[in-house]
Amino acid sequence: MKRVLFFISLVLLVVSLPLYTAEGYRDTTYHFGFKKSKNGQLPSIDEEGFKDIVEKHGAIFLGDTTKKELYLTFDNGYENGYTVKILDTLKEKKVPATFFVTGHYIKDQPDLLKRMTKEGHIIGNHSWSHPDMSQISNDKIKEELEKVKEGITQVTGQKEVPFLRPPRGIFSERTLAVSKQLGYTSVFWSLAYKDWDTKAQRGWKYAYDNFMQQLHPGAVILLHSVSKDNADAMGKMIDDARKQGYEFKSLKQLPPKKQ
Repeated sequence: MKRVLFFISLVLLVVSLPLYTAEGYRDTTYHFGFKKSKNGQLPSIDEEGFKDIVEKHGAIFLGDTTKKELYLTFDNGYENGYTVKILDTLKEKKVPATFFVTGHYIKDQPDLLKRMTKEGHIIGNHSWSHPDMSQISNDKIKEELEKVKEGITQVTGQKEVPFLRPPRGIFSERTLAVSKQLGYTSVFWSLAYKDWDTKAQRGWKYAYDNFMQQLHPGAVILLHSVSKDNADAMGKMIDDARKQGYEFKSLKQLPPKKQ
């Protein structure tokens, strides 16, 4: 009986140990999450279990938290008819943004990509087919990212694609390391809310209230351009954030990460 209990304990211990790749990187899968900002206080990833690897591999969660700066980013997996309105507002308000696009978006919306580039926005990599990158090989990760980069360059002429947003916020230390080796800075976020469900839009005030309640210095803002709520609230969001002393910056203006 003691041998059986010892064996069971040993199995449980082995199962609980983190997996490592041949390169020595942890291959535990994480879903990005964070403790939201309230009343201007900084959000946190201290209790999420992945802060060390995010910092180790230079991934972005926050900008410069000593300054009232905001970094606006959008995930563009497919077009739902609202990106034009969002671009119109950004142009009117002179706000830079980063749009993370998939292969589908590149093939489906080349004119919008050209407009983004022409108006000074950054186009980032969101992978070709939006897979869980923690479940695919290093070679497949490279293929996913290179296809997007080539597509962006062909459509817009933008040769450098330095920023990556992991699909669905799923990652491991291995995927962060591989992405970094390929020249990418992985970009997560410190301000977000449920805006991606096109069947559960709640009106412009829902988007506006969630945005304003989470404002904090150095915020990296994740929005989805499929949201009518976001498109309708965008102008007021920008105006009222500026009234609080915030300034919108491009990801290219982020302070360099300490290695």
